Amino acid sequence: MEGLPDAAAFAAKLKNTLIQYHSIEDDKWRVAKKTKDVTIWRKPSEEFNGYLFKAQGAIDDSVNSVIDHIRPGPCRLDWDSLMTSMDILEHFEENCCVIRYTTAGQLWNIISPREFVDFSYTVGYEEGLLSCGLSVDWSEKRPEFIRGYNHPCGWFCVRHKDNPHQSLLTGYIQTDLRGMIPQSAVDTAMASTLVNFYVFCLGW
Repeated sequence: MEGLPDAAAFAAKLKNTLIQYHSIEDDKWRVAKKTKDVTIWRKPSEEFNGYLFKAQGAIDDSVNSVIDHIRPGPCRLDWDSLMTSMDILEHFEENCCVIRYTTAGQLWNIISPREFVDFSYTVGYEEGLLSCGLSVDWSEKRPEFIRGYNHPCGWFCVRHKDNPHQSLLTGYIQTDLRGMIPQSAVDTAMASTLVNFYVFCLGW
């Protein structure tokens, strides 16, 4: 689809889906990977034959700065080594757009470079921000990339209750990488990639 029929309605539905994920009870999640600073959980996705991952950790930065680094824009390319290119294909309003981005290969290139076309929306949430996304159909495809698909995903960022100098960043990711790779490899890569994401965040 080139262009969304109703971007505002699309954005509202996406936001509500992420808020629903954010309210899933703790006992529904299983720990997939844990470090001193970050915990990654997972549960079977209701969107596809894979997992919905939840990631959480504290970042030594303000809410606005964290979200500026995560959402589409030049800051993301500066620090995220996994993302190799990003283009905004369509603007709807300041915090709402369609982006195309590419990612580097992973697991010694067992997972080859991917391309995604996502609707992206950033909105206030409680006393913080939510930046969320969902892949959309886009007819133009580049043969050198496999087109992956992000089911509803997003990042909640709020001021840390126990440390006013930190932000608590909680992400929900469910990515269908597609192509001919085993789901076990995808699961391993996703948990490790999310931990590394926080390591990069702490170092920007």
